[in-house]
Amino acid sequence: MQSGGAMRRLLLLLFFLSPAACMASRTLTDGIGRTVVVPEHPHKLICLAPCLVDDVYSLGAGSDVIAVSDFTLYPAEAAQKPSIGAPLHPSLEKIVALHPDLVLGAGDINQLPAIDQLVHYGIPVFMVDPHGIAGIHNSILGLGRALNRNAEAATLLRDLQAREQSVRQRIQGKPAVRLFMPIWYDPIITVGRHAFLTELIEMAGGISITRDLAQEWPQVSLEAILVRNPDALLLIKGSGISLSALKTRPGWRALSAVRERRVFYVDKRIELPSPAAIYAMEDLANELHP
Repeated sequence: MQSGGAMRRLLLLLFFLSPAACMASRTLTDGIGRTVVVPEHPHKLICLAPCLVDDVYSLGAGSDVIAVSDFTLYPAEAAQKPSIGAPLHPSLEKIVALHPDLVLGAGDINQLPAIDQLVHYGIPVFMVDPHGIAGIHNSILGLGRALNRNAEAATLLRDLQAREQSVRQRIQGKPAVRLFMPIWYDPIITVGRHAFLTELIEMAGGISITRDLAQEWPQVSLEAILVRNPDALLLIKGSGISLSALKTRPGWRALSAVRERRVFYVDKRIELPSPAAIYAMEDLANELHP
């Protein structure tokens, strides 16, 4: 078995033998304030989180993606790309062996020690910070700069903002549906004030009953939900949380929305802080306000 030092030397050798090490470059500031030297025209991209895959494909650079992380579902063709492991614990060996021009990461998902290790190996890593709707917008513009696709990023952003404004205008004056969105049920995790899902719910014509909670993904008690008494539940299709499952959990039948089957379902795309979430928000708006 190779020692840690031998493995590091091998990884460095693999990288510096690649063409990426000699490419013309630019110096940028990424989404979390890091100074990053990126290739002038990167064409071998690795995405460390599913939201970044959607971003890159939406910018028209899907053919440049050579590997993705686990849990990548959108777009469907991207799920066939090689995986470098889970977003929290990517395989550094796999990443280096693929000789990427540029690795893309998300500050709220990918751990900085792994990012620092990749940089130590000489691999450029550009990070985005997709917190809130503004964070999604800024991530698109940042990736546009990193990929040298500024025009495509500007066009994509205009389209998303036009979609958002169209929904706002359509639901203007309609009463907001008070929703409780369980992300998990044991313990009960939901969306708080700073979660981008809270913003998307409001944009679609709903209101999260936990939007006053300061945490992004707060843990709450069933008693607190009963006191707030939502009009309906908002569940993510295919998430493992269903109305029938909740009915089997102790205490959930005390919630009127559960007893009376007042539930809205939203596509899993809404979990991605990327263009996919805006498209899912449009569908949710149609559910809440047909």
